[in-house]
Amino acid sequence: MNNNIFYFGEKVDNYDVKVLNEREVRASAGILFLFAFISFLNSWLVGDFTFTKIFVIAFLIDFSIRIFINPKYSPSMILGRLAVSNQKVEYVGAPQKKFAWSIGLILAISMFYLLVVKNVIGPVNLFICLTCLLLLFFESVFGICIACKIYDLFHQKKAKLCPGNVCEINSKEEIQKTSTVQIIIMILFLILVYFISNSALIGTIHGLQAQSAETTTLLEKSAEKKCVVPDWAIKMGHEEKWKLHNGCK
Repeated sequence: MNNNIFYFGEKVDNYDVKVLNEREVRASAGILFLFAFISFLNSWLVGDFTFTKIFVIAFLIDFSIRIFINPKYSPSMILGRLAVSNQKVEYVGAPQKKFAWSIGLILAISMFYLLVVKNVIGPVNLFICLTCLLLLFFESVFGICIACKIYDLFHQKKAKLCPGNVCEINSKEEIQKTSTVQIIIMILFLILVYFISNSALIGTIHGLQAQSAETTTLLEKSAEKKCVVPDWAIKMGHEEKWKLHNGCK
């Protein structure tokens, strides 16, 4: 047991590199993705960036703890550990994860400066936010660490113990291969969904346009009827005043 809290990755027998539990990492990424997606929708649909700012602060603190102190003290990693505590450990190399999380920390610092400090709202924030969502989504759903793949470009020692053993696998087993028939099915599926959705949307739009036109006509008729000056007002010579008081002029 390491008594020093400042370290990155665990030393486990029979592994020549420090390791992390991939199941905890993926669970953590899923938790962060959930809150990142909620904050993104809240900003995009409602226009309220309060929740996004709170998430950016939490994200920055979380990743700072991972990089500068210890991943096991990161709040999201603690939640991830609790979530998968009954699952069998899957060891992955810590070095490439540290590199990947360093990229995440840079994105978090950028968002903190732009959104929280400077209150800048624009396409740069959107790009950074979508990048974070993409990285978290691939990590949590597919177990694919996109930033980890960049690790080999900057290091002579290639990454070891990658999720799914992709660093070691040279050939796919039969059950992993994708056939031409499966590709055709996917293409036909997308085409079918497109045409059905397109037809349904066109019908919905036409229906809404017709309803809108009918509503407009009814409103116009109602307005015309409303502005018909009654006989008593005409007889009193109060026609113009009546129109003025009833918003018809």
